[in-house]
Amino acid sequence: MDKKIIVITGASGTGKTTISKYLQDTYHIPSVITHTTRLPRVGEKDGIDYHFETKDSFLKNHYLERVEFSGNWYGSSEESLNKTWEKYDAASIVVDTKGAISYKEKYGNQAVVIFLEVDLDTVTKRLAGRGDDINRLKARINSDEFHRDLNIPSELRGKCYKITNNNIEITKESVNKILNIEKIK
Repeated sequence: MDKKIIVITGASGTGKTTISKYLQDTYHIPSVITHTTRLPRVGEKDGIDYHFETKDSFLKNHYLERVEFSGNWYGSSEESLNKTWEKYDAASIVVDTKGAISYKEKYGNQAVVIFLEVDLDTVTKRLAGRGDDINRLKARINSDEFHRDLNIPSELRGKCYKITNNNIEITKESVNKILNIEKIK
């Protein structure tokens, strides 16, 4: 069987992490562990929550996508994906649309891209419900990246599955159908 990477993308608040957790809990499809140079938060463990790196060790990996956020680097590496594929036939990863394009270009049909969307009002309510600071919330919603991730980029049109996530149960059914189409179980 071909190894698969389920790439979950879309704007903040569309349910990407929820779907990644659903794949883990229901189908035992693990998330690829990403890398960061930020310090672990209380309760976070290296190799489980992230690969916690120094700036030097971070640069030794081959990244499909990486970003700098608040002075720290975050990225998903080929090394981490290959390590996951050693044990599992399928894995998932949550990335922005730029990252999703990188995965699709590198892995072709092995990359199953799921684009999640919701209307702006719903996203705003969900993000506010997370308890984020209102100024950070406004900055996020007004950011270029947020607006970019609200729509399927031209590079992924016709090459990804789009789910409007207004109801999590209907969204889970749609994910189940995609797994059947792609023969991932």
